Amino acid sequence: TKPRMKPGVAMLRLLPSAMTVAAICFGLSAVKFALDGANATSPDRTATLYTQSMAFLAVAAILDALDGRMARMLNATSKMGEEIDSLADAVNFGVAPAFIVYASLLQDARLGWTVVLLYAVCIVLRLARFNAMLDGDQPAYSKQFFTGMPAPAGAIGAIGPLAAKMQFPGPWWETKTAAAVVIVWMIGVSLLVVSTIPMRKIHTFAIPPKMV
Repeated sequence: TKPRMKPGVAMLRLLPSAMTVAAICFGLSAVKFALDGANATSPDRTATLYTQSMAFLAVAAILDALDGRMARMLNATSKMGEEIDSLADAVNFGVAPAFIVYASLLQDARLGWTVVLLYAVCIVLRLARFNAMLDGDQPAYSKQFFTGMPAPAGAIGAIGPLAAKMQFPGPWWETKTAAAVVIVWMIGVSLLVVSTIPMRKIHTFAIPPKMV
């Protein structure tokens, strides 16, 4: 018979999956704040809710970056954990940014919903390709480069216009020109996500000691 695992150790090994589930909760809460911000009657209240929305999405991204490392550290990796992580990425970096951008910037644009749908689909396709490549032959550059823009970077790019609106508010953001710029931006981010352009992994960058 297998030796019984101590309750404390068993609970500790559940921590990575708990972090992933928490990331999903933060990502969906980010959507709620964005929708509440779009329906708020006070400009200050709207700005506060949009800021909270971006903050919650950032927390979800941080948890996503840590759960895999935590699983490897605790030797708690599992197939189910990998599947939960992929689903969390689709929610946090695909669905959540799409709703946030639509609610805050493109709700009145004719192509707004179509563009955010394109972005969400591209994120899902990118994640599916990444998972498929894990079981097959990967390009020689895969240790130093991603194939296309990674999903977290795509999410940051998607909400970039909202961050710019919060930093530089003004009536321009309510114009058709602003909506057109955001639409073109979202299409560009979507294409980068599903592209095959090699993109350098952050941990491969080396900073000279004298520059630290």
